[in-house]
Amino acid sequence: MAPAVLHSISAPACFSPKQFVTARSSCARSCRVTCIAEPPTVKASTPTRSVEECEAAVVAGNAPSAPPPPPKPRAPQGTPTVSTLHLPSRPRRNRKSLALRNAFQETVLTPANFILPLFVHEGETNSPIRAMPGCDRLGWRHGLLEEVSKARDVGVNSVVLFPKVPDALKSATADECYNENGLVHRSIRLLKDKFPDLVIYTDVALDPYNSDGHDGICREDGVIMNDETVHQLCKQAVSQARAGADVVSPSDMMDGRIGAIRAALDAEGFTDVSIMAYTAKYASAFYGPFRDALDSNPRFGDKRTYQMNPGNYREALIETRTDEREGADILMVKPALPYLDVIRLLRDSSPLPISAYQVSGEYSMIKAASAAGMLDEKKAILESLLCIKRAGADVILTYFALQAARYLAGEA
Repeated sequence: MAPAVLHSISAPACFSPKQFVTARSSCARSCRVTCIAEPPTVKASTPTRSVEECEAAVVAGNAPSAPPPPPKPRAPQGTPTVSTLHLPSRPRRNRKSLALRNAFQETVLTPANFILPLFVHEGETNSPIRAMPGCDRLGWRHGLLEEVSKARDVGVNSVVLFPKVPDALKSATADECYNENGLVHRSIRLLKDKFPDLVIYTDVALDPYNSDGHDGICREDGVIMNDETVHQLCKQAVSQARAGADVVSPSDMMDGRIGAIRAALDAEGFTDVSIMAYTAKYASAFYGPFRDALDSNPRFGDKRTYQMNPGNYREALIETRTDEREGADILMVKPALPYLDVIRLLRDSSPLPISAYQVSGEYSMIKAASAAGMLDEKKAILESLLCIKRAGADVILTYFALQAARYLAGEA
């Protein structure tokens, strides 16, 4: 028998060198006459079957075989050999994939949970706030509308307004707070004309208008006068409702102001205007950047005779019961992150919606740490807001509202 003669066989592009050598040897053994060996033919792939054909095959008893199990990944060298732990419960099983983690997530953030605080001033252009990177005092005619439009584009349709009042309009009795042609009132009317379905919250307090920088009228000995202040707050709330506010938010912490404001609103026919009470507002060190933004630092003393002691927990229940009884529609805790336990206390103690204010100091801390490379800004923002909601807040006042909503929408 003449030996097989192989002439210049080159490997097809789809073969590895090892596959080609194996094929060439097989071909040589199979030849009984002198021949020209041909490259082995590549088996055609199985044509894709339709869903109906696959179903018919299964019915006929020709179900496809299961794919082979994937190889078990190797552990790093030096891993100890141990017996499998006999655990009836392994919670990690519910965390092993993104689909499972998403399915079992208990707390979910949406842009509808955010209320965006906005600083407005009389200027035509926006003015950056040094202590709050990324935040501006917005020109009430143009910058305000632009910022609200951006927020609405990503699903944030609730805002709360804070005015930077010119010093010339401030007084010891803060009468500018109920000026129906004042900065806040003009801003409300402008926003409602442009965005009729926008939910507008307002701040009810005297400190932006008070020449002493306090939330109430100051007596000459420094005492903050409670009942006289409440009288002014009622006038302020009614004037804001008349301008178009949806929710008035007393942040002053005067005793009895929720009941008095409810009565004043109802007497003027504003029975549909809601009250978001600053129920547990603590005398906190985290308000500094906000006060710089509004130039509303107290001219003397501090606010500890009316804002709550940071060391007190049970006292929040007293304020909660009072605000519920007097007609509050929403209860607030301020600040948020340092007082997550108080948010949970109110959530467990009251059927009313709970709001929380992630205040300026919380915002600026995250911004500063992120700018210094100490935190991942996106992750820190979303985690902080998720924690506030997990603690029990239904809505969150946050300067991150626009940024966080963009993250949630996958825009950044």
